[in-house]
This record gives sequence, C-alpha cells and structure tokens, in this order.
Amino acid sequence: MNSQASVAFGPVPSRRLGRSLGINNIPDKVCSYACVYCQVGRTLRMEIERRSFYRPEYILREVEKKVKDASDRGEEIDYLTFVPDGEPTLDINLGEEIDLLRDLDIPIAALTNSSLIWREDVRRDLSKLDFVSLKVDAVSEELWRRVNRPHKSLVLEDILRGMIYFRNEFSGKLVTETMLIDQIGYEGEGGSESEFERLADFLGKLEPDVAYIAIPTRPPWEDWVRPAKEEVINKAFQILSERLGPERVEYLIGYEGNAFAFTGDVEEDLLSITSVHPMREDAVRALLSKAGAGWEMIDKLKREGKIVELEYGGKRFYMRKLKSREKGKMAGGNGRKNSSSLHT
Repeated sequence: MNSQASVAFGPVPSRRLGRSLGINNIPDKVCSYACVYCQVGRTLRMEIERRSFYRPEYILREVEKKVKDASDRGEEIDYLTFVPDGEPTLDINLGEEIDLLRDLDIPIAALTNSSLIWREDVRRDLSKLDFVSLKVDAVSEELWRRVNRPHKSLVLEDILRGMIYFRNEFSGKLVTETMLIDQIGYEGEGGSESEFERLADFLGKLEPDVAYIAIPTRPPWEDWVRPAKEEVINKAFQILSERLGPERVEYLIGYEGNAFAFTGDVEEDLLSITSVHPMREDAVRALLSKAGAGWEMIDKLKREGKIVELEYGGKRFYMRKLKSREKGKMAGGNGRKNSSSLHT
C-alpha cells in the first residue's frame, strides 16, 4: 500500500458526468476562493498566480494506472475529470496534461470556480476540454464576496466577462452551477431586482447547455451553512427557466449514489476518493463490500488519523484527514506568488 494516495481517484458516481475518474491536480488546499460551503475545508493558500504542482508526466502515469485498474475490474469510465482539492486552473500545466490524456481516448472534463477565466491562457487551456462546468454562485458583488470569499485581487466584472468570452470560444458542453444556501439574501430590497433575476439575465447572455441549481449535500467548512429552503430553490428554478427554458435548467440536489469503484487497493481507493469527495457511510460500506473488506478497515484508518468522521444533514460522512479540515485562519491571501512547487 502506497502511503500517499494517488492524484487519480475513482471512478466515482457523478450527477453531471456519469462515471467520473477524478484528477486531483491541486494539493490540499490551494485556491483562489474560500467558499463557505466547501467540502474540502478552509483554503490554506489563497493564490491567483498559476504555477506547477505536479509534472504532467506524473499526472498521465497516475491516470493511466487508474484507468487500467478500472478496466481490469470491468469498471466503466465516462469522463476523466479535473476536480481537485483547489482550483484546477491554478495549474499552469493544465493544457499540457489535457494533451497527454487525449491518448486514453476518454472524454475530459473540468469543474472550475471560474475565477481565472478572465485570463486568455486559462480560457485556451479550458477550450481543449469536452465538458466544462463554471461556478456562478452570484453575479452581484456583495453576495459573491459573502459566499465565495474571493482572493482580494479578483474582480467579479472581469470574471463574468471572461465567461462570455469563453462561451464564444468553446465548442464542447458548457454547464453552470449555482450553489444555494440558507441565510443568504437572494431577494432584492426596495423593489430592486433579485439576485435570481440578475443571474437569469447573465445566464441568458452566457447560454449554457445546462444551468444547474445545487445545494450543499456534504459537510461544508462553515458550520452555519445549510441548504436553501425549498421555496427558495423553486423560485430560482422558475426564474431561470423563464429566461433559459425549463429544458436547460436542472436541479443538482440529490445524492449521487454509492457506485464508487474498487480498483484493487481498498485503502488507497478510500484515501484518494475522500481526499476530494466525502463519502456517506452507506457508500463506504458498499465499497468495502465490493472489496471484500470489513468495517475494521475504517476503524484502523480512524485510529491511524488518516480518516475523520463528520455529520451533516442527519447523515454520517467519512473524509481523509486534511490540513484544510483543521480549524484555523486562512493563509496566503496577499496575492504573492509562492515560489515553491511540488514535483512528485
């Protein structure tokens, strides 16, 4: 057993992508945002300068191994997906990694918080993908800062404009995702436009193939975060549907299921998946059963301090113990470039 979990994990069930083999190309946790609902935890380094984290050849080697392991066990893969512990476009090698992965002949996707899409080089890298999901939690400054807590150098207007540019350049499938949480003021004051109306206006210009409405379904970083109430979710759906058409607005609020793949080493699978993707107890039990292992594996990982147990929405979750899950202050929010790189 390798003590360091692979940067490739899964395949895992995805509500957007079917069976997705994840690529964790950003270590815990380097990001341009510190979203209140993040399932990974607090942002350890707030950065907006792109840099190298892993050699592209290492990413390719790790993904090739997981693809082979999955294939040997009859596990299907619909997408290779860049969905790391931080923001994937901070990786300056992203475009080269996509080029190398093309030889595997599997569609490639990325889930991005959109924060760097104002950069031409980021748009160029993302344009190589088959599927891109853009985070659009808010289009008004106050709400954006409250929910996403961006790096202080970022400008919302530049990000929104960059999304429009990207839509005009991208030939693949483009979707958006808007996370709705409770205790956030989505209604306009004094007869002014509501956030949902402003969002609908923007998405009408962006023209995504699908606009997803999401709620937190896994343990968030901030304890106060709860899913938006049903009437708020419904109102968002109605307003967006009126502008985009009901066929292009979908809920992303259900559980994705327990079809997590076992690729030969159940401990590595658990640690790799839960580095990025907290697993519900029933999903963990299903994976252990598939691997012919018992619950003592989880007890062992808990004793060794490798996995932590969390509760959210009346459900028990398991997640790899990461520094980003330790309570404390964020680091590196000054926008200075970190000169160190990880060349694993």
